[in-house]
Amino acid sequence: MKSKIFTLLRICAVFLTLTAFSIPAFSQEEHAEHAEGAEKKFEPSEVILEHIADSHSLHLWGETSLPLPVVLYTDKGLEVFSSAHFEHGHADYTGKYYTYRLINDKVNIVGENNTVAESSSIIKWNSNLTDLSITRNVVSMWMSIAFLLIIFFSVSSAYKKRQGKAPKGLQSFIEPLILFVRDDIARPNIGYKYQRYMPLLLTVFFFIWINNLIGLVPFFPGGANLTGNIAVTLVLSVITLIVVNLNGNKHYWKHIFIPADVPVWIWPLWWVIELVGIISRPFALMIRLFANITAGHIIVLSLISLIFVFKSVGIAPVSVAFVVFMDVLELLVAALQAFIFTLLTALFIGTAIEEHHH
Repeated sequence: MKSKIFTLLRICAVFLTLTAFSIPAFSQEEHAEHAEGAEKKFEPSEVILEHIADSHSLHLWGETSLPLPVVLYTDKGLEVFSSAHFEHGHADYTGKYYTYRLINDKVNIVGENNTVAESSSIIKWNSNLTDLSITRNVVSMWMSIAFLLIIFFSVSSAYKKRQGKAPKGLQSFIEPLILFVRDDIARPNIGYKYQRYMPLLLTVFFFIWINNLIGLVPFFPGGANLTGNIAVTLVLSVITLIVVNLNGNKHYWKHIFIPADVPVWIWPLWWVIELVGIISRPFALMIRLFANITAGHIIVLSLISLIFVFKSVGIAPVSVAFVVFMDVLELLVAALQAFIFTLLTALFIGTAIEEHHH
């Protein structure tokens, strides 16, 4: 994966991505775009951002989409209504307390003089509006959770019914993966206490892997960019942060706050460095998963967009060939990112519970 050939292909893909954003569609006359009844100019950036972002509707096929519930908590009370009232962002909806407008799939309050107040976020807090809606990513997460429960309940049932017998069917496919997580991730990095953390590691591995695969499916029930949503990767990394530090033994905390081989006058600086390290490790997990999955989706969509940007059949074979190559590569990346996240989680847990060696 770190070879020169792969690096060159990455550079070419990024170049094609930038080309999709910058090259305008060919036309004989510039004023034709503004003429009445003229064909709307294809904007690859809009298509790409719409795909990788969350949405208040679930696309099914063609022009058909399923509106999802909008749940808003305002300073005046709770409001629940269907996203169909927004007409895909072309209409405002007047609720019980405020008038709401959908801008870039974000619910906003429309005030006097057509002023707009955004909903709350981690970066910007708005006490008037907090969006708790059931979005496309939420539905995708529920579907993946249901999918995982069906798989593992059926495999568990097969183990009970076929006790002492060779695995069969789905059981024979899942068992090597479970053994892989146990023998190649948990045991080498955690040690003899690995069994306590196996449920967490298995859940993280299969949750990320299944959602990565679902995100590669361009039609319903796929199409959601769940693991490319930084809020999802943030929660996963926070879980890792909490588990690691709650299970850290006295040697782990002693190394951080009372290092034996460090002069006392350097301890304050040492504390800052170690505390930054505690936060930066799960932060790296969050960014790595988010960036790799999102980048893959952007590259694939950019390559497809070249066909519509150039409006030429001649570019289609080249574009499709690159897309097929990137999709195959993304299948590898989907499993690789699940493996890396689980491996580093096990490694962080192992360093926190490791016994002191003299």
